[in-house]
Amino acid sequence: MVNTLANELREGTTKSHSMAENVSFVKSFLGGVVDKKSYRKLVANLYFVYCAIEEELFSNKDHPAIKPIYFTELNRKDSLSEDLNYYYGSDWLNFIEPSPATKIYVDRIHTIGHKQPELLVAHAYTRYLGDLSGGQILKKIARGAMNLSDSGGTKFYDFDQIKDDKLFKDQYRAALDMIPLSDVQIQNIVSEANISFTLNMKVFEELNSSSLKIITMLIVNTIQKFKAKYKSTLAAVD
Repeated sequence: MVNTLANELREGTTKSHSMAENVSFVKSFLGGVVDKKSYRKLVANLYFVYCAIEEELFSNKDHPAIKPIYFTELNRKDSLSEDLNYYYGSDWLNFIEPSPATKIYVDRIHTIGHKQPELLVAHAYTRYLGDLSGGQILKKIARGAMNLSDSGGTKFYDFDQIKDDKLFKDQYRAALDMIPLSDVQIQNIVSEANISFTLNMKVFEELNSSSLKIITMLIVNTIQKFKAKYKSTLAAVD
């Protein structure tokens, strides 16, 4: 296989990707156990992360490493603002602050934005392609787990300006391979992508629910599903 940046990023972050999926909060989320208070804290933390990423990408948009992958249709700041308004109200800015792990994450993004802008590629790749790849599945899980009846609360997962996710991801990977980089720079970006995964995991770990809470929510979810199935069975008999 050709050692392009896109291939190197995919192959070089496989272990980190697997580790991230096994963080307790993420496992619970994927299993349909989502606590609304923890989720809105996650949304708040992501707001600060994306503010930093999008600020630094904008500041460096003409940099040779950033220009090919500078797609404003990926920006998440506005959609996260909508979600925060949903969960906290119109004065949501007064209720949120970055968690300790989020502060470290944000500081890292600003540091490399000023000193090594090419490493921003790693953070953009890790967050944006991850969001785009699993967005609709995660949105469905979140809405079901938190019993969201209206259309609010999950705008983060909606990429309204992107009509074909697969086509766009192919375009993004092709853009990655257009970036003029040395072999050393490619490996540095892959290393930074693994750092990005670690920083994300630290943010998730702060949100870990207690075992008792997770078990309770699992039991409640199971009972609700059983009741729904029982009602549909009765309806079919009638």
